[in-house]
Amino acid sequence: MKIYTIKDIARKAGVSVTTVSRVLNKRPDVNQATREKVEKVMAECHFTGNANARGLKQADGTIVAVILRGRENPFLNALAEAVLRYANGLDASFLVEYVDEKADEFQTAVRLSHEKRVSGCIFLGGRIDERAHVLQHIDMPMVFATISAGQAELPRAGSVYIDNRTMGRKAMQTLLDAGHTRIAVFGGDRQGDDGFGQRFKGAMDAMQAAGVAFDEERYVDTRFSLKGAYDTARGFFAMKPDTTAVFAMSDTVAMGVIRALQDIGRRVPEDVSVVGYDGIEMSKYFIPRLTTVAQPIDEIARESVTMLMGMLDQNEPPRHITVDAELILRESVGPAN
Repeated sequence: MKIYTIKDIARKAGVSVTTVSRVLNKRPDVNQATREKVEKVMAECHFTGNANARGLKQADGTIVAVILRGRENPFLNALAEAVLRYANGLDASFLVEYVDEKADEFQTAVRLSHEKRVSGCIFLGGRIDERAHVLQHIDMPMVFATISAGQAELPRAGSVYIDNRTMGRKAMQTLLDAGHTRIAVFGGDRQGDDGFGQRFKGAMDAMQAAGVAFDEERYVDTRFSLKGAYDTARGFFAMKPDTTAVFAMSDTVAMGVIRALQDIGRRVPEDVSVVGYDGIEMSKYFIPRLTTVAQPIDEIARESVTMLMGMLDQNEPPRHITVDAELILRESVGPAN
């Protein structure tokens, strides 16, 4: 007679190994229908479990990788901390893997699936493009936090995100309403349909509606770090000194730009207005206090963890959840000079 393992039971019942472990340990956090299904399969296979199976957490437990793209991004670091806070106490181990913003987070996921035997992934700050096709070859649920995966050809990918196009339009509209027309945009690769691309499209929607032409020479591709934004801004304003406003696609970039402006003798907002994006804690205390689009870190983290664990434990389908963001008006925007 065949000897069945806990993985065999999980496969036959169509649930995760962790769920079988919970049933074996008579845990209360399994719904009755799932419990009965697992118990029926165990009875059919004459499977009773053993001490090794009950030690699953240590020997064969669920490992979730949180892959953060951008080592110097305070928003993503705060989001990672929130994810770990919601993961505390769950029947899974969460590990955080940092990659450079120019690195390939998808190859990192493939590597971790082999090296660490991770069961699922949460991507923070990822960018879905042609590189993502490698994920089609690994059978692993995943959640993209902060960007939409709705149009990606990844059947096991869910996402939690804000409406970046709408919020990008609102951020730009703030500058237009203040009378600015010579506006620079500091961001990453604006091609594609990720968060940066959507923010840029929203900004252009606002300019088009206002009848203001965007000067392509005022788009600035920068690294998302204080130093990267600072260095880039100093070079940019040497070439385009008539620029009166900046829409920065992250608060970190906005702060680097403001520091550069101050060092070249330009005041914010009297000479140049600046709008940021993300709503990190420091934006409330920076001088001047930063006008920004605030993403709900706590809600994004909670929904991402809940979705992924539902996919792992209950075989729930992936979902695509839009959460609300807020435009916060502070001191860094003033009327055009």
